[in-house]
Amino acid sequence: MRRLGELEAEIMDCLWKWGRSATVREVVDDINLRRPAAYTTVMTVATILYDKGWLTRRKQGQAWLYTPVRSREAYSAALMEDALGASRDRSAALVHFVERMSDDEVAALREALRASGRTEL
Repeated sequence: MRRLGELEAEIMDCLWKWGRSATVREVVDDINLRRPAAYTTVMTVATILYDKGWLTRRKQGQAWLYTPVRSREAYSAALMEDALGASRDRSAALVHFVERMSDDEVAALREALRASGRTEL
């Protein structure tokens, strides 16, 4: 999975944060609170995200309402899987990853393993 570009990530972040469908105008207004973004640029990138399968859309009046197809967590998991797949030694990569985890993150990993039915730990 290719990492999202800067504006793609900003658009997805808005939609993930809000947890609802939104128009390009709403996304532009939110991004403009932090930095300038042109409506046409955001509209183009939202269309690209739709074409890539990241967003669905439906008409509401004259505007499109965009909704994420994947959750932020599913996106993060796919990035981690890709990063792990880049190693020739997945076990060693996992060891290095786990060594850098905080105690809270290790506890969360154990809980995730239990929740997924992987209780060997």
